[in-house]
Amino acid sequence: MIILFAWINPASSAAPFTEIRMGFFPNITHAQALYAKNKRSFENATKMQIKWTSFNAGPTAVEALFTDAIDLTFIGPSPTINGYVRSRGEKFVIIAGAASGGAALVIRGDAAIHSEKDFGGMTIATPQLGNTQDIAAREWFSEHHYKLTEKGGNLNLIALSNADQLTTMKKKQIDGAWTIEPWVSRLEVQLGARVFLEEKDLWPEGHYVTTQLVVRKAFLADHPELIRNLLRTHVQITRKINDDKPAAAIVLNDQLKKETGKELSKEVITKSMARVEFTWDPYPETLKKSAEAAHKVGFLRKQPEIDGIYALEALNEVLQQMSLPSLEKK
Repeated sequence: MIILFAWINPASSAAPFTEIRMGFFPNITHAQALYAKNKRSFENATKMQIKWTSFNAGPTAVEALFTDAIDLTFIGPSPTINGYVRSRGEKFVIIAGAASGGAALVIRGDAAIHSEKDFGGMTIATPQLGNTQDIAAREWFSEHHYKLTEKGGNLNLIALSNADQLTTMKKKQIDGAWTIEPWVSRLEVQLGARVFLEEKDLWPEGHYVTTQLVVRKAFLADHPELIRNLLRTHVQITRKINDDKPAAAIVLNDQLKKETGKELSKEVITKSMARVEFTWDPYPETLKKSAEAAHKVGFLRKQPEIDGIYALEALNEVLQQMSLPSLEKK
């Protein structure tokens, strides 16, 4: 009796790779994601489907990376640092920047705050405990010798979602908020709040990382050419936004309405986009300072080691092909 064995290639039996899973937040500081989703830019560049996942908080996006639920995501610096430290640098890397700026300390119009000395007894909101704006606020108030009520001081710092900040400030239940666009401009335009401090004024030359693009290490290793295509499109979108912000605002507002059910007023989106720098530069030195700040205010027990967090080789290849200046290797 002759027994025939059929050999099956495991690779051929596996499900075909048909989609890229990408995360983002429905914010102006994630403009390239909004633009790409609206125009199907990444689909056109890669000839693949993009499965978009919208997040409201950075830690949720990090958990999605940890469980391999997404391949890439636009995300802020604090959750990036925390996730990198938690995974001991094994799970993901930063491959590009997306936005700089856009954060500010906004004061209620009738609040009796006129200088750095006037915050005693006040209540200031941040979007989330331990998020990027929360850590920036804690560091700034600490440097100005304020002690928080949770530690026996007289400055109350509370965590409120951006939407709740708008509601509670309207009810005069908070005196200010350290927040991000478009909420900075919404507080200004809708409530008559005033910007006390723009965070960019605290950084050399006004640059600091607000949003960056990260990718799972395994996905980067398996699909290097695909990553280059995505990065090339990311750079192209960034240039389109910067070349014609009024036209880009229409696209972004259209997508924001699809994501949230509401569009921003022309005044709000114009002010928001003026405060944000759209860039592919991740400003590595500022991320290091953000990591130091997280340790300084107690959110990280020890000084974080983030060497190896950047993988900018693909971005530099793309920039060179597009006759644009390369970024320094980090």
